[in-house]
Amino acid sequence: MENYEAVMKLLLEAVKSGDVKVDKASTGEIPVGISNRHVHLSQGHVDTLFGPGYQLTKLKDLSQPGQYACKETITICGPKGAIEKVRVLGPVRNETQVEVSGGDCIKLGVKSNVRLSGDLSGTPAITVVGPKGSVIANEGLIVAQRHIHMTPEDAKQLDLANGELVEIKTAGLRGGTYNSVSIRVDESYSLECHLDVEEANAMGITPNTKIQICR
Repeated sequence: MENYEAVMKLLLEAVKSGDVKVDKASTGEIPVGISNRHVHLSQGHVDTLFGPGYQLTKLKDLSQPGQYACKETITICGPKGAIEKVRVLGPVRNETQVEVSGGDCIKLGVKSNVRLSGDLSGTPAITVVGPKGSVIANEGLIVAQRHIHMTPEDAKQLDLANGELVEIKTAGLRGGTYNSVSIRVDESYSLECHLDVEEANAMGITPNTKIQICR
């Protein structure tokens, strides 16, 4: 018994120090990332908004590998209103994509269009204003569909496939379930469920909340 307790103590200390990695998928609880409005820019639009040859300035790394928040912010304008200080995320993409909430769409005067990241065909146009100029993106404004990032190993362990739709639940006083949560699988991803601020606030979800996938 004494040996068992000593081993358990060493194991707990190793986990706390980071020497032992806990497989999040195996626990059945998935961490949550809460997204506020933000924009991904193409290099061409970066040049127009901030000046030719401009390079975005990394402010801090995000939870998904290789993704980061930038120091730069822009203004987005719709038919009925504008929203200032929208954070730019890096690195640059092939196409500009502006991600907002349903409430933001009302303020801007545009139709709420729920899409997965990168699915921009037929989405509303939006004007983006920077310190050196402005551009009109003919499409690219979306309300991000809730989704879960995971590696192929996570997907295998959870018996899920890329593009599959699942239901998630969370406990708590305002807890409940969300359906139509898309599974996104790639080697570059880190296991995390992404919700926007409105979805998170509706169920009292914080960055410390863990969600479960329902079957």
